[in-house]
Amino acid sequence: MKKAVIGLSGGVDSSVAAYLLKKQGYDVHAIYMINWHDTEGVIEGSCPGDDDILVAQLVARKLGITFETVDFSDIYAKRVVDYMFSEYEKGRTPNPDVLCNREIKFDVFLDKALELNAEFVATGHYCRKETTRKNNKEIQRLLAGKDNNKDQSYFLCQLSQEQLSKSLFPIGELQKSEVRAIADRLGLASAHKKDSQGICFVGKVDLPTFLQQKLKVINGNIILIPKDYSEFFKTANYQELRFSEQLKLLAEPYNYSPEDGKIIGRHQGAHFYTIGQRRGLGVGGLKEPPFVLDIDVEKNIVYIGEGKQHPGLYRKGLFIKKDEIHWVRPDLEIYPGKKLKISARIRYRQPLQDAVLYMQQEGAYIIFQNEQRGITSGQFAAFYIGDELIGSGVIR
Repeated sequence: MKKAVIGLSGGVDSSVAAYLLKKQGYDVHAIYMINWHDTEGVIEGSCPGDDDILVAQLVARKLGITFETVDFSDIYAKRVVDYMFSEYEKGRTPNPDVLCNREIKFDVFLDKALELNAEFVATGHYCRKETTRKNNKEIQRLLAGKDNNKDQSYFLCQLSQEQLSKSLFPIGELQKSEVRAIADRLGLASAHKKDSQGICFVGKVDLPTFLQQKLKVINGNIILIPKDYSEFFKTANYQELRFSEQLKLLAEPYNYSPEDGKIIGRHQGAHFYTIGQRRGLGVGGLKEPPFVLDIDVEKNIVYIGEGKQHPGLYRKGLFIKKDEIHWVRPDLEIYPGKKLKISARIRYRQPLQDAVLYMQQEGAYIIFQNEQRGITSGQFAAFYIGDELIGSGVIR
């Protein structure tokens, strides 16, 4: 009998995943990971540790599987939270959930599973894995979950072939409604538990308060950029540029200066904001809601635009540095001078967007068929062929 260690979080998804593993004949061992203790900045009632351990214990008892807790909080703080603070300080917006999967669930947690002589680790992610062979070599394919509304393949966009070879995703073929129905039929304690929100293992946070644990409050100006600011929103004559220059221009973020708009308010630190953000600006008197267009952490300025259709929110492309490109399918990697037709997303739950990936010496340019709203430095762009996630990278 093959052994599988599952990360049992106390939620309905991992609970049903554990049940399905046992039904499939695996020797199932459940582990609840404790990765965060500090509640500063965490919105009351959203901390994952409030009652999740108890629910996980009840589920394990109901299913008749062994259960234990492990504390990875020191490693989580160093690999995920410290990285998160560092990125915000530099004016970028990280995705801690992607890092959590790469660094914790499929790294140190996988190591723990191997120590227990397990062949696999399992999670309650809505995604699928398919094992095939190519040139007499085993290939792991990471596929989108069958439930289009819950597909979580994006969060696993940094996994390697080695990590995938030891991973199981038991609920990937199911709809969320089916998972709830199974939990309800079995009478699991997690059957009607709400889905978790916020930062992986931390919970839903008041971000400025959370970040103020390490980032300073520094007052600065909020500057409003008009919709018709010609220097940035004119139509460029791309025919006069070399192809490589066209790519750079399409992928380059807008760079504003204080003279480009007017001061309309004050903030407590540009590093507390992110592109596309609407709430928390404290700016009134406008005809349409304001949105963050850009932040300058060196000058401590937040640039905003009026209305969700402001042209400063939209770009045609993005860039990923060559050392930050990750191929889930290394056999599909392309090299400088080549291009690949793909679908891509720049955030979780965004519908896949048609695009072309152009590989250059300095890195990858993803140029979309349609302009994308809120392309944000520090986030991950994941690229697909069909429903298979083949690679990803950090947006610059």
